Amino acid sequence: MRVVTTKAGLGRIEDGAVALLDTAFPHLGAVLEQEGSLRCLASCAVRRRVPLDEATLLAPLERPRAVWGVGLNYVSKAARTGRGLPEQPILYLAASSAVPAPGARVVIPDAVAEPDYEGEIAVVVGSRLYRATESEVWPATAGITAANDMTARDVMRATAIPALAKSYPGFTPLGPSICTPDDLADRDAIRVRTRVNGALHQDDTSAGMIFPVTELLSRLSWFTALEPGDVVLTGTPAGTGQDRACFLADGDEIRVEVDGVLPLVTRIARPAGTPPRDHRLTEPVS
Repeated sequence: MRVVTTKAGLGRIEDGAVALLDTAFPHLGAVLEQEGSLRCLASCAVRRRVPLDEATLLAPLERPRAVWGVGLNYVSKAARTGRGLPEQPILYLAASSAVPAPGARVVIPDAVAEPDYEGEIAVVVGSRLYRATESEVWPATAGITAANDMTARDVMRATAIPALAKSYPGFTPLGPSICTPDDLADRDAIRVRTRVNGALHQDDTSAGMIFPVTELLSRLSWFTALEPGDVVLTGTPAGTGQDRACFLADGDEIRVEVDGVLPLVTRIARPAGTPPRDHRLTEPVS
């Protein structure tokens, strides 16, 4: 089942159209908070159908409670950058306020000189995971979606704090649809591709992950409770702008394609005449 949040209500994607559902839930995050899964939407009556290209799609979860990410989680990315494989996941927590609506224009702040894209598979938690085994992860997963885990590379170098480099407004686009696990052809090899202005730069599957989905969420759940509607970004493969020394510019369009879900499109804007400012933090207080 593929589901969306639209301006007209929740819907299932069926035969190239959105089947708007007879439900009072305002967004998919509210469904997960109350139900712990999206399965109840499979039996909802259909109010009406609208062509997919006529539906106004909103952020599927509205604003997640928590967005977790992981650095260096693809063998291809480690090989491209010449880094060794990590023994433990490199985890961080980003601001949920960075999640915009699908298709939104992201304005690059003047403090950022090297904005980059990162096409990723995002896992949406359905029911609570705490001290979970790997076998408990997929049954507790509501679904997957596409993500563009944008990063200010210069800010990352200057601060060494992923949350600061990734939490600018609009820097974590998610959606626009969620695919439930039972609709995935192969949970162990979910494909992710990223195109910039139509050119393919990233193409890999989750089979290339250093820490697969089940292991990643299991490990994370031993340090924190993952709650319904939380999102875990699972890392990006080789082919980012960092790998090519080519960063995002005004007018660029990034398209992230993940198996089972609608493409996620992000458009970049950088106001003219605003050169990057010094983004360094002030000296810490001793």
